[in-house]
Amino acid sequence: MKNLQSILRKNAVPLLFAVVSLMGVYFAKMPAQFLLMEIVKRMARNSFLVLSLIIPVVAGMGLNFGIVLGALAGQIALILATHWEWAGLIGLSMTALLAVPFALIFGYFAGRVLNRAKGREMITGMVMGFVANGLYQLVFLSLVGTIIPFNNPKMRISSSPGLQNTINLKLLKGSLDGIWEIRYGFTKFPMVTFMVIVLLAIAIWAFFRTKMGQDFRAIGQDRHIAGVAGINADANRIVAIVISTVLAAWGQIIFLQNIGTLNTYNSHEQVGTFAIAALLIGGASVTKATITQALTGTFLFHLLFVVSPMAGQTIFGSAQIGEYFRVFVAYGIIAISLALHAWQNKTS
Repeated sequence: MKNLQSILRKNAVPLLFAVVSLMGVYFAKMPAQFLLMEIVKRMARNSFLVLSLIIPVVAGMGLNFGIVLGALAGQIALILATHWEWAGLIGLSMTALLAVPFALIFGYFAGRVLNRAKGREMITGMVMGFVANGLYQLVFLSLVGTIIPFNNPKMRISSSPGLQNTINLKLLKGSLDGIWEIRYGFTKFPMVTFMVIVLLAIAIWAFFRTKMGQDFRAIGQDRHIAGVAGINADANRIVAIVISTVLAAWGQIIFLQNIGTLNTYNSHEQVGTFAIAALLIGGASVTKATITQALTGTFLFHLLFVVSPMAGQTIFGSAQIGEYFRVFVAYGIIAISLALHAWQNKTS
């Protein structure tokens, strides 16, 4: 009995949201094929981004709201790739490589800032995301076409400086997803995309069995003891954020090639919130995260996200309430999950 109580307590968050998701599926009454199609698309789009959060958590830096910087690096690379008309898998590979230097620079400076805010990494990462978003908008809304030469009528706003609100990624759309797809009804399973996600999961698993991965674990468990053991905590923390930022840049590229459209000024805004909500739903916390929790959480979050508007409309009889229900799912999950994890720590 005590073992059962312990299991329930440790898995309270994913069990709670599994029950809520099943209730949402019941009330939404969506066709099974449509629901399957939506879940497959969302798992392919988002799993890489959620996995990019694991390394900073293990390194004791909490939930990395700063992955917005990685998403921005990926978007900058996509903007340049579209301008230069890169296409297909080769073009997508070149875009991923182009994103790396941006992500390295952003990740390094983010790591330096977070080292000065030990114990407050999450709120600092969130603020960094807001600052980076402001600078990004300044560059692409005001400086492009004035200080920065950019003569591309397909991407520029015709009457003023800056880029258009929406950029068509038709040359790169489905470059990864379309290599090999298995159809089931009208659902397409992008097998190569899922293989890339599995490769990342294996790489993270292998990384934590290396010397650096063990150092990250030691720093996450106790930074001071790790320092006494000769581990340079500050340098390793920067490396953890840099890795997470590079992975987030690639994750955003995978996400946007699946959609095929870049909303220039807001595609990145909810990246951190949604990825962190998914990780928390899987049972992760600010101090512990695993690959299984990341993938389980991605599935549960997006299942709930898909069915919540229809379920809200069915229950409350209003489409508007259904949309508010979706907003609650995105933001309420983080608060509820953190509260449950605090309760678990208090009772354990």
